[in-house]
Amino acid sequence: MNLYAAYATNLDPAMMKERAPHSPVTSTGWLTGWRLTFGGENLGVDGALPTIVPYVAGRVYVVLYDLDRYDLERLDAWEGADTGLYTRIRVRVSTLEGDVLAWTYVLDAYEGGLPSARNLAAVADGAERGGAPDDYVAELRARPTA
Repeated sequence: MNLYAAYATNLDPAMMKERAPHSPVTSTGWLTGWRLTFGGENLGVDGALPTIVPYVAGRVYVVLYDLDRYDLERLDAWEGADTGLYTRIRVRVSTLEGDVLAWTYVLDAYEGGLPSARNLAAVADGAERGGAPDDYVAELRARPTA
């Protein structure tokens, strides 16, 4: 059985190659019933942090990685799952090849607050480099910042 990671808040393939060097991109897809938002403004040093939250009418673009177990440990540390900042959960990703279960990370803090312009640009730029549709990237870039 394959182990997958789905990233919604960091879609930059080059950055993920540094964080998970043994885990290649397999496809892209959508998390249906979720939305991308920001929270934990008191936890970040540069505004609120990106995360996803359940939302019935929502849909979040993701990049799917074929995850190596070694890289899973690296990602847990990188995302702060070992400290409780983010929590690793399983989600269902809809791809052109069908649905797959994948690990993703959600912020363990209240939703709210605004990201810095720099943080929002990093999320939007990564989405663009990760192949997100133009309208999805435009919606990200139009969000308010602190």
